[in-house]
Amino acid sequence: MTRLTNLRALDLRAPTSRFLDGSDAVHGDPDYSAAYVILESDAGVAGHGMTFTIGRGNQVVCAAIDALAFLVVGRDLDEITVDFAAFHRGLTNESQLRWLGPDKGVIHLATAAIVNAVWDLWAKRAGKPVWKLVADLTPEQFVGLIDWRYLADALTPDRALDRLRAAAPGKAAREAEMRRDGYPAYITSAGWLGYPDEKVRRLCHDALNAGWTRFKTKVGVDVASDVRRCTVMREAIGWERDLMADANQVWDVPQAIEWMRHLAPFRLRWIEEPTSPDDVLGHAAIRHAVAPVGVATGEHCANKVLFKQFLQAGALDYCQVDACRLGGLNEVLAVLLLADHVGVPVCPHAGGLGLCEYVQHICLIDYIAVSGSLTGRCTEFADHLHEHFVDPVRVQGGRYLVPDAPGYSIEMKPASLTALEFPYGSEWRRA
Repeated sequence: MTRLTNLRALDLRAPTSRFLDGSDAVHGDPDYSAAYVILESDAGVAGHGMTFTIGRGNQVVCAAIDALAFLVVGRDLDEITVDFAAFHRGLTNESQLRWLGPDKGVIHLATAAIVNAVWDLWAKRAGKPVWKLVADLTPEQFVGLIDWRYLADALTPDRALDRLRAAAPGKAAREAEMRRDGYPAYITSAGWLGYPDEKVRRLCHDALNAGWTRFKTKVGVDVASDVRRCTVMREAIGWERDLMADANQVWDVPQAIEWMRHLAPFRLRWIEEPTSPDDVLGHAAIRHAVAPVGVATGEHCANKVLFKQFLQAGALDYCQVDACRLGGLNEVLAVLLLADHVGVPVCPHAGGLGLCEYVQHICLIDYIAVSGSLTGRCTEFADHLHEHFVDPVRVQGGRYLVPDAPGYSIEMKPASLTALEFPYGSEWRRA
């Protein structure tokens, strides 16, 4: 038995706004932050989890984590993992707290931090990284991790089980391939909106020298600036490499369609979050109008039901599931199955603080255990703040290398917890 004895929530923030790291058309001064969970146990090992925010309001998510703690502390880990779907539903369906969602907003972000901390603890106790823990499950165990409520009109557990069984014989070969080659990625940190052109050009050249072949830039402030920035990027990386653009929800639907006419000459692979992240039909209209440029979204997609609707409506070309916008890994697994069912590639959203550490596990699970495909797939990477993690993400030649340390790769160094804690950590006293 491993009893969960205590849960602590920490308000961690990195002052990235000093250098405009992460800046885009909507978020001009982000301070990359984490509502961070330490889930203690009587076995002497702790589970770590977090939800990503960009500064102000991070303390609200920490308060929501505290409000959910009574559903976790005192439980036995085996009791949770033997019916993880029921545990997940218990968090998202608590009779009073559900009113604050359901399955969205601050309470869902808090749910993700707690659920992912449970996964981290489970994987550490099993002596496996999370991706390997999931990949080694039987199809029946995989399906049993998911709360299937609200999904039956798109995908049933039986149909998902058939797909997982069909993929199972190739899992060992795909795992060996990933260990040999790594998982394809694209880099975002060369194209933040607040960077001057000369810095963008320098960062692109540095990334090319490091083996990157896929790049993303931010757009959406004004057409002339976007055309200039895309010109700089294309001059730096050439025309044989992928270039994506991210509007971060800044446009209305007609505006997005018109704006993209000016960016079409740059042969963008996709336009990301071109309008409200809740607007399924708006994304579908944009997708129809801007093809062959693809439409990508999911960073702010609140739950599996919205993803279900995006996929049913044919509203996206790339499914950008986020590791902690949804209610933790269990809900992410549901979206992987939904996307696979309709043949839409999953390209997880990352960057931020800890998101790259999380999503390396998600893309490996998708390839090894679910889709068995790399077609159209690449996972976001931003080269910021990895030095704070005990088991930081590793990239080489534009690919994620497979993590081997037990857990979800999200545990931060004690010195970093102290330095980044808001408002009295050393990073903030210095600021």
